[in-house]
Amino acid sequence: MTLSRLIRSRWLWLVGAILILWGLIFVADRLWPLPLKEVNPARVVVDEKGTPLWRFADSDGIWRYPVTIEEVSPRYLAALIQYEDRWFWDHPGVNPFSVLRAAWQDLSSGKVVSGGSTLTMQVARLLDPHPRTFGGKVRQLWRAMQLEWHLSKRDILTLYLNRAPFGGTLQGVGAASWAFLGKSPAQLSYSEAALLAVLPQAPSRLRPDRWPDRAEAARNKVLERMVTQGVWSEQQVKESRQEPVWLAPRQMPQLAPLFSRMMLSKSRDNKIVTTLDASLQRQLEELAMNWKSRLPPRSSLAMIVVDHTNMKVRGWVGSVDINDDSRFSHVDMVSAIRSPGSVLKPFVYGMALDDGLIHPASLLQDVPRRTGDYRPGNFDSGFHGPVSMSEALVRSLNLPAVQVLEAYGPKRFAGMLSNVGLRLILPAGAQPNLSLILGGAGARLADITAAYSAFARQGKAGQLRLQPGDPLIERPLLSPGAAWIIRRILGNETQPLPDGALPQVAPLAWKTGTSYGYRDAWAVGLNARYIIGIWTGRPDGTPVAGQFGFASAVPLLNQVNNMLQSSSTVDEGRLPRDPRPASVSRAVICWPGGQTLPEGSENCRRRLATWLLDGSQPPTLLLPEQEGIRGIRFPVWLDKAGKRVAADCPDAQEKILDVWPLPLEPWLPASERRAARVPASSAVCPPLAQDSPAPLMLSGIREGALIKRLPGETRVSLPLQAIGSDSVRWWFLNGEPLNVKGRAYTLQLDKAGDYQLLVLDETGQVATANFTLQ
Repeated sequence: MTLSRLIRSRWLWLVGAILILWGLIFVADRLWPLPLKEVNPARVVVDEKGTPLWRFADSDGIWRYPVTIEEVSPRYLAALIQYEDRWFWDHPGVNPFSVLRAAWQDLSSGKVVSGGSTLTMQVARLLDPHPRTFGGKVRQLWRAMQLEWHLSKRDILTLYLNRAPFGGTLQGVGAASWAFLGKSPAQLSYSEAALLAVLPQAPSRLRPDRWPDRAEAARNKVLERMVTQGVWSEQQVKESRQEPVWLAPRQMPQLAPLFSRMMLSKSRDNKIVTTLDASLQRQLEELAMNWKSRLPPRSSLAMIVVDHTNMKVRGWVGSVDINDDSRFSHVDMVSAIRSPGSVLKPFVYGMALDDGLIHPASLLQDVPRRTGDYRPGNFDSGFHGPVSMSEALVRSLNLPAVQVLEAYGPKRFAGMLSNVGLRLILPAGAQPNLSLILGGAGARLADITAAYSAFARQGKAGQLRLQPGDPLIERPLLSPGAAWIIRRILGNETQPLPDGALPQVAPLAWKTGTSYGYRDAWAVGLNARYIIGIWTGRPDGTPVAGQFGFASAVPLLNQVNNMLQSSSTVDEGRLPRDPRPASVSRAVICWPGGQTLPEGSENCRRRLATWLLDGSQPPTLLLPEQEGIRGIRFPVWLDKAGKRVAADCPDAQEKILDVWPLPLEPWLPASERRAARVPASSAVCPPLAQDSPAPLMLSGIREGALIKRLPGETRVSLPLQAIGSDSVRWWFLNGEPLNVKGRAYTLQLDKAGDYQLLVLDETGQVATANFTLQ
């Protein structure tokens, strides 16, 4: 064989061997890939600034706080690389000089003095743990080469930052920084950076909360290395050495557990960034724990705070105490479906304003109603007669709200709310009806709070933003003017003031609600920047006697508001302003007609100052079944003597009288009732007979009576009669219906106190008597 053929043959063998070796490496890489993915990874939920709220460990109980290189202090990166692997950015995963140096030191001293592992090799061991044997070392070198082959240096360093052991269940510099130091790894001092750089070498032996002296000695060794290598100045190191190493026992993040659980199901990220504010969340949870002792047994509470300027959720407390199973505290009551009581009333009044049905001073009727078998009453019992829309909303009266909803339409009302995200949950097959406005459908505190943003966002209701990247989504619910008017009424600013006297920063506006049977107590408030939603009750839905919105939820609402106000005092000059929209004007209207009348008009029986929307002055809203005969516009024809005559009588002059709605007569002074307002008939040319119903009157009790028991008797029997028309009658005592429909009734009383007895007939007439039993 010639020399040239020999050389060619050897080169072919060499190339073949290289190809075979490369093939084996490729096959091995496919057969034993890098274990980069976790089946059940550790995850953490953090607030908007990165403060951890709650951690969810992996299958081995390890928790991490994922970070990128940019999220870690350059001081830590410098200390880590200079101390552990100076040539990290240059070597191919293995530094032969370090390996030879470590081997020589170990052999010459007869013990392990230093290791030759690079950061890449340490990452390899973290990803694929192996025994400290020759075979294990070969396996580590193979994994290191795989890392350098598949990943960049930045990726390898990022893996180390998140996988380095720091003792116990902590992995990664992020988790260690928050657990040991209570701060972000981006904010480390020189001393802290050196400490965290050395801890992974012996995390159990150097734990700073258990062995501060050992940890300090190891930290100082790193600091000296930084001086000798010229990375940090002697002055910086000298000052850092003076910092003592003493840390309180590490704390795991334990904020917003129910919110974090919900976010875990919404995101696949290992680090879930939310819009919460950890500082506010901590205050809210402490407040909830302080309230725990005030709650009845097995009761809980829920709170949500939303910045209505951007719809970011800043605080979320789903239960009073996550560790108290007796209060069903693993149920998130911010997301639970409950009866909202009266908290929906502001929406129906705002919609009716936009629809031109009412204005803030419209005359509404707080009188007994009967629609089929539905007979709503008031929370405080009894009825109050004529009330304005503003007064009805402030006092949360039920009957006026039902009256307005009936005119607006329950299906339309439910559809408007659903369109902005406030879905009312009805029983299967049920249709929206008048009970909606009194809590006859289910709703979530989160959705109600979001919908209330319409009163602060010029009528547009925004959806809650749970993560900073969530888009701001809003939909129109009310006009800016209607939203402004309702907000001012809820803020107890019902009287129209000149712009110079009108506060530009809106005061706290709030509304309460109590569900049927005292099962749920609600309060929703808006201040200049935040919406606050409060719920209290029993998560299992059983009644809690004496629990209602004003007593149970409003005190908590005020405490949260004071907390928010105190934290924003320095920013008071930058609080959002709430100027009066151009569509809102001031006016004076007259009752009972509900419109502006000239000074001295006989039909202006009472004047009220009010806000108007677009200058609209809708007439008084009537109830068809009560005012079907004549309404309140009462036409009469008068002769020269002022007597009432027929329309075709000589010299008859038409005159329009505005009379009060018939059901309100029991609450009017005698001079305002129809019998006194309508002139007497002329005997010469009498008017045609009218189909007026016979007046309804109560016999057996008089207004203002003081009734005393007979000696030795504990009960009083009052024989009563409702005389007048022959129609069906319904009886009410303190607003509660009695089981009787006849003309006569014997009332049995044994409890001293004030009472209101009321009778309603089919024509809408009402007879009432207020009396006291001693």
